[in-house]
Amino acid sequence: MQTELISGPGTSLHTCVTGVKEGSLSLSLETSKLGPNLILHCRGRIVFREEVLELSRVVGECIERAQMVILDFQGVSAIDSAGLGELDSLHMWAQAHGCTLKMTGLSSRIRRLLDLTNLSTVFEIYATEADAVATVA
Repeated sequence: MQTELISGPGTSLHTCVTGVKEGSLSLSLETSKLGPNLILHCRGRIVFREEVLELSRVVGECIERAQMVILDFQGVSAIDSAGLGELDSLHMWAQAHGCTLKMTGLSSRIRRLLDLTNLSTVFEIYATEADAVATVA
């Protein structure tokens, strides 16, 4: 696993994290700051072991620093039961810290999975990052 901190123009925090499992499964996470909010761009699979642990670690750090964390799942191809359970735990962690977790960019497959598990009633889900940010303004 690699973690790299980068300062970019107009961004006070930019983190690139890559976790790899068994050579073919991976999860890439990038965070960017938008005012008091953080956007976490996720690409890959949110599955048991390293990927779920890395997602938990990075989202936990975001929750500690921001009033709102937007999870952009546009690049997520799959989520397993461990990933769903961790998302639920992260939601409770965020609530305990006065932070709001929002989701954007869900594929129809992942949206259906959230509906089947009733997690779609737990999270605020938006089509785009702009829609999620607009709810605060």
